[in-house]
Amino acid sequence: MGSTGLDMAKQVVELLEVPLSPEEYYEQVKKEYQTVMPEAQLLPGAAKLIEHLHSNNIPIAIATSSSQVTYDLKTQKHKELLSKFHHVVCGGSDAEVKNGKPAPDIFLVCASRFSEKPKPEDCLVLEDAPNGVEAALAAGMQTIMVPSVEVPKDIKDKAHVVVASLEQAPLELFGLPAIEKCRCKDS
Repeated sequence: MGSTGLDMAKQVVELLEVPLSPEEYYEQVKKEYQTVMPEAQLLPGAAKLIEHLHSNNIPIAIATSSSQVTYDLKTQKHKELLSKFHHVVCGGSDAEVKNGKPAPDIFLVCASRFSEKPKPEDCLVLEDAPNGVEAALAAGMQTIMVPSVEVPKDIKDKAHVVVASLEQAPLELFGLPAIEKCRCKDS
């Protein structure tokens, strides 16, 4: 949830007392990903949101803690839709991202790669993980949290807005056109 793969492996091995080194555990997880990740589905409302932002000429990017290999596996069924993004930053393999979430590195790198180089306070981050919300806030960015799991109230309170689904993202609160005005189909 917002950390690099090896960081997460270390946390799991330690927390669950897995009788493997973090590196061994991480290698096993990567093998499982080969079969599971290609079946990854979009979150409800994701296609509509992406189409809406793209059709309104709002520059969008992806900042994921995944490595490029994992990202490619997860997104292979969605290449056409994801081509609407200006760029993708894969924190798990990008040399410019020195520290994983909750450090702000990934979002600052992501913002710096837009042609017009927006100021952090002009960026809106939609995030599902607590570490991601913390990273966006540390970067000085606005946040909409769409929790993928139950998240403690104190974590939710840190985000500018919390919604149950991308379909509910109140873009208009951040000076963007509201999603309801979009006649895009969701897939």
